Amino acid sequence: METKAAIWYNIQEERDLILVKENKQIPTDDGFLMSPKNDFVFKLIFANKKLLIALLSAILKLPKEEFQGIEIVNSELLREFAEDKKGILDVRVRTKQGKQIDIEIQILPTEFMPERTLFYWSKMYTSQAKPGDTYDTLQKCITINIVDFRCTPLRKLHSSYHLTEDETGYRLTDVMEIHFLEMPKLADPDIPRDENDIVVEWMEFLDAKSKGVIEMLAEKNQDIKKAYDLLQIISKDEKARMLYEAREAELRDQLTRMKSERNQGRAEGRAEGRAEGRAEGRAVVQDAICQYLEARFGAESQPLQETVRTITDLDVLNRIISRIFIVNQLDEAKDLIEGSLASQ
Repeated sequence: METKAAIWYNIQEERDLILVKENKQIPTDDGFLMSPKNDFVFKLIFANKKLLIALLSAILKLPKEEFQGIEIVNSELLREFAEDKKGILDVRVRTKQGKQIDIEIQILPTEFMPERTLFYWSKMYTSQAKPGDTYDTLQKCITINIVDFRCTPLRKLHSSYHLTEDETGYRLTDVMEIHFLEMPKLADPDIPRDENDIVVEWMEFLDAKSKGVIEMLAEKNQDIKKAYDLLQIISKDEKARMLYEAREAELRDQLTRMKSERNQGRAEGRAEGRAEGRAEGRAVVQDAICQYLEARFGAESQPLQETVRTITDLDVLNRIISRIFIVNQLDEAKDLIEGSLASQ
């Protein structure tokens, strides 16, 4: 079955940027440009192997030759949790050496991102094993997360992780490698960056808010220029734009629902907090009254203490405690409590 990415474009390396299925509609050329970080657009751009190799080379700091002959295993991993229907795209590739790389772009915030990353990394790693295989056949697996939210406290745009010993930094094994590229940190002036770093250039391309930014990057980086050329072709196609706008609307709806749920949770939390505060206040006043009755009048005050414990109106309890410490007789205490209840 043809994927949406293949309906209009042949974006394999031997036919870069060529429209191969003639669109019966007149292409739209109104200057509109899709956002490269939209997962639908990301899929179209990086299904192009040359562009995918350029991105991987920059992130993993390896020469492009290391990725010659890569195979795109799948464009999307199977998902098992409803959480994963949130603007997520995986492109999974296998190198000639057998290494597997999963590159994911994620638009909407997700809780427990490190744990989620390890979970899917482990599935990629263990899926290599076949019955009868020995452990030495397991190849390195790399996960790259490009996210549109902050998920680490580090003052770094790009962070990478391996399995190392705590004190010496000795790397136990090289089979695990995890990367996070956090696009919102591009706007943080306190986070250092090298504007000539190719990774930063790719992040700025994906996060670009205007044509001017992309055109400036395209002048500096020939691979980004190719990506920009492809992005312009995609953006002019009416069918592609319909799918893009539908995806943008879906993401906006999901973001709105998430915001609404957070606001509702905060409102419920405030209401619960007020109710808990009132309950705690009642308990404190009840305890103070009962402790005084016990200390002043002993066991004979027990029925009166039980009455105090049944009073839930904090105003009544406050009236009682404001005068209880000046009563000298148990009957006076009883009259005070009964009178306060009668005046509710």
